[in-house]
Amino acid sequence: MAEVSLHDVTRRFGASTALDAVSLAIGDGDFVVLLGPTGAGKTTTLRLIAGLDAPDAGDIRIGGHSVLGLTPAQRDVAMVFQQYSLYPHMTVGENLAFPLKSPLQDVGAADIERKVAEVAEVLRISHKLDNKATALSGGEMQRVSIGRALVRDPAIYLMDEPLSSLDAKLRAELRVELKRVQSDLGATLLYVTHDQVEAMTMATKVGVLDEGRLVQFGTPREIYENPVSLHVASRLGQPRINTLPVDAFGEAWSGAPAGATTLGLRPEHIAQGHGAPSTVTRVEHLGEQTRLHLSLGGHDVVTLTDVHTTLGSGDTVNIRPDGNLLFFAADGSRVA
Repeated sequence: MAEVSLHDVTRRFGASTALDAVSLAIGDGDFVVLLGPTGAGKTTTLRLIAGLDAPDAGDIRIGGHSVLGLTPAQRDVAMVFQQYSLYPHMTVGENLAFPLKSPLQDVGAADIERKVAEVAEVLRISHKLDNKATALSGGEMQRVSIGRALVRDPAIYLMDEPLSSLDAKLRAELRVELKRVQSDLGATLLYVTHDQVEAMTMATKVGVLDEGRLVQFGTPREIYENPVSLHVASRLGQPRINTLPVDAFGEAWSGAPAGATTLGLRPEHIAQGHGAPSTVTRVEHLGEQTRLHLSLGGHDVVTLTDVHTTLGSGDTVNIRPDGNLLFFAADGSRVA
């Protein structure tokens, strides 16, 4: 494994800028997640590191050495795509072994067999090695796809939304397994997603992209608690952050800093009992938590409440801010 870094990397497609002077350092053994909506530049970043595309400006370094001009095969990276891309005529074992049979790998037959067995054990698919790839479930196929990357020992693993095509239950299971595998191997991994749950649960560091710019980089907790902008604040958190005019609570609360127009309030940072009156519009019972949807002076607010609440639509609840208050200017930037 090795440190991977981008230095002022820019990539344009005609008049559109996919990446705008992005600088990013991925430390040895880090699990870095790039988070952002479609078109933010996430996949472009992976393709540039992998050598599937070339930047218009800037430098990309792996292990301290520039890789500009090197082919994908020369860069010592392993990539996992959103689609499984398995060889259907091969068994699981043959699919796992295939990357090691490249002339560039120079791996003997005994070592290939050992490595395939080790990775299959880690991914819990040892009992499927003799099965054809077409005889697997979706989750098993994605395990094999991930395994084809893991059999190698590259400088970095690049993963482009590898869980997005799976159902919710499989995504949750593989999320836990992938984090376990990465931790056990001490692997350096760059993972692209638009799913904030994946970012919060797996990453050691999160990079938030917005229209080709890296707007914040830090631990999931740092970004959740101290976002630099309203865009970043909206990317992490479920339910998402409430955004309200700074005077939404009227006399129940005041004290916004100069220049602030919007108050950002996480659902868990709203207290009930006294404050501004609001009306219950909907109650969501989700088992481990209950979400209360409210109307506060015509503004939608979501907060958390007791799982055994008896509140219902039309009831009145007094609420107030209680916790980490975030303030933003009219342009969405953070106001201290």
